[in-house]
Amino acid sequence: MNLKVLSSALFLIMVLFANTISAQNKKFYIFLCFGQSNMEGNAHIQPQDTTVNPRLQVLETVDCPNLKRVKGNWYTAVPPLARCNTGLTPADYFGRTLIANLPQDLTVGIVNVSVAGCKIELFQKDSCKDYAATAPAWMLNMINEYGGDPYGHLVAMAKLAQKNGVIKGILLHQGESNPNDTLWTQKVKGIYNMMLKDLHLKARKVPLLAGELVSEDQGGKCAAMNHIIDQLPDVIPNAYVINSAGCPAAPDKLHFTAEGYRMLGTRYGLTMLGLLGYKSSATAPVQTNSNTGR
Repeated sequence: MNLKVLSSALFLIMVLFANTISAQNKKFYIFLCFGQSNMEGNAHIQPQDTTVNPRLQVLETVDCPNLKRVKGNWYTAVPPLARCNTGLTPADYFGRTLIANLPQDLTVGIVNVSVAGCKIELFQKDSCKDYAATAPAWMLNMINEYGGDPYGHLVAMAKLAQKNGVIKGILLHQGESNPNDTLWTQKVKGIYNMMLKDLHLKARKVPLLAGELVSEDQGGKCAAMNHIIDQLPDVIPNAYVINSAGCPAAPDKLHFTAEGYRMLGTRYGLTMLGLLGYKSSATAPVQTNSNTGR
């Protein structure tokens, strides 16, 4: 009798496991995005940005009544792709570049949790609470939209997304608030490794793409930080740096214009296409990792 009960239980577990696997669409490619204001989206959304192929989806990470979106649901990725009132982000044209070049049976999903003005420490598990405790009120309001823990919120949303698709990469744009921080690459490595662990991902299958800040040729106020960002592939073997040269900057020289976001996002997309094994007729200057001759 006990053996029969055990056999029945094992059979039930196998059925449940099979149903869970079948619910995950392996042709739904998911990409996690995090960082500060440039990944959040700073430029005004223009009419040309509002026509989006429904194969490009966004997982809403907060409730947005103004957009008629509910946290935890998928929607066609019409910007904004971060919170309810943010702007155009590199993730917009990253996704569009993928959709334009991937087979028609593939769908792309964006999960974006970013906080304007934050240091990279906000996404570290061991320093998030201390950092938030000293954050200015305007930033704290954004942090609280993510339950007071942006990293934990990103992981929670990523786990929800994994029920529908497969995480294929992580996008980062951050650094303006960590100028000249020589430990930045190590901090990013810690966050990346923790994310892989928490989401049960393998580094070789989930590359990290990090974008440079507004470049020196555009008068970028934090352009010197790019020399540190460029070293990221030296500490994360599967990291790739996206060149920002020539991407137009906003007057504050910290953010990109809408055109700049389109260019930078396209470069993120072209890099990911290559990593996924697909080719595109478009070209853009991209920095690869140290294993391939950065």
